[in-house]
Amino acid sequence: MSGMWENVLLALNGLRANKMRALLTMLGIIIGIGSVIGIMCVGGAVTGSVTDSMSSLGVNNVTVVVQQRMSEIDNMMTMEVPGEGDLITTEMLDAMRAEVEGVDNYSVSETTGSGKAKDGRKYANVSVTGTSEAYLDANNIELLTGRYLNEKDLQGRKYVAVVSDFLVSKMFPGMSEKEVLGEEVKVSLNDDIVNFTIVGVYKNVDSPYAMMMSSASENDKRTALYIPVTTSQRITGSEGGYQSVTVTTDIGKDSVAIADDIQKFLNRYYENNTHFQVYAVSMESMVSQMTSMLDTVSIAISVIAGISLLVGGIGVMNIMLVSVTERTREIGTRKALGAPNRAIRVQFVVEAMIICLIGGVIGIILGTVLGYTASNFLGFPSFPSVGSIALAVGFSMAIGLFFGYYPANKAANLDPIEALRYE
Repeated sequence: MSGMWENVLLALNGLRANKMRALLTMLGIIIGIGSVIGIMCVGGAVTGSVTDSMSSLGVNNVTVVVQQRMSEIDNMMTMEVPGEGDLITTEMLDAMRAEVEGVDNYSVSETTGSGKAKDGRKYANVSVTGTSEAYLDANNIELLTGRYLNEKDLQGRKYVAVVSDFLVSKMFPGMSEKEVLGEEVKVSLNDDIVNFTIVGVYKNVDSPYAMMMSSASENDKRTALYIPVTTSQRITGSEGGYQSVTVTTDIGKDSVAIADDIQKFLNRYYENNTHFQVYAVSMESMVSQMTSMLDTVSIAISVIAGISLLVGGIGVMNIMLVSVTERTREIGTRKALGAPNRAIRVQFVVEAMIICLIGGVIGIILGTVLGYTASNFLGFPSFPSVGSIALAVGFSMAIGLFFGYYPANKAANLDPIEALRYE
């Protein structure tokens, strides 16, 4: 044990004697380890951002859509849009809710169009979306004041709307969210002006990507304006049903299995439809797939960044070979005094491992600082895990062992007579 400690002290003294050369030797290791650690931090932040955004839509939700059959897509050059006879009807959804175990409720939505709420010089860009009563809970919308759309609004096809707090600040400056209830907002939509009465105000939440945009676009950002889906159908002239439906499942139930049951049940209505069928996918499954994909991408990028570790290892081997040449007489003296080949070999291997270990520690610190800074900018501060740090340290020492063995073996096999005569 004391002999190993002496080798460590010898290696540290050698590094202190040649600080600049040691730093340049470590540079490849520092860059490689730092890059991998930094990428892991940023990858964790991106994964957290995406999964948080998707989870905010409801992990227990199931998205049901009408799409072309896969065989149809393979045989046709263009995608077809389902007609009214191909859409999901309210009767189908009510039957599904009654018969499929684990289904709590369903909400429907229809894109009415994009427009601009305008009053004189005041304006706000909006995306008008027709929704049902259950849309609020299915999409975790935070209502600040007023109410959401109800059954009477849908049955009466009323021109009422739930708007964002951003629209209120733009269109009704000086008025509180509560004060704008009952006010009218004029929206230019599909080459027409449509008046809606505000019945509720919700909290607008920007995605992390929207928050990264420049402040110059803040005034022109687009927020959703929710109206009854029946009113939307009146405006767009579509009366046949829905292409997309969001189903909420009972908490604690397996939403993946429920999605499969929903798909099987609704496809009974499409047995004779040769062009379209229903596809159902749970948000839980989508989050899992997205997380797995992002993790794979992070690992792939880390492997590419780790190539610099190979370059760093070659640099360590090169410097150790130079060190063996410079210390040939010293090696000859030690061997003449009885030092075994194993002792010489261990001395140089330890020196190579110390170089890589110190470089690895510096790389971890640098990668952690840069990775935390970048991930904090994305809104999801992330630190490397203890396991990844331990792996990085172990990997850097393994590089020292691998690339240090050849120079160490060369030193151990030197002939002591020839080494003592070396000038």
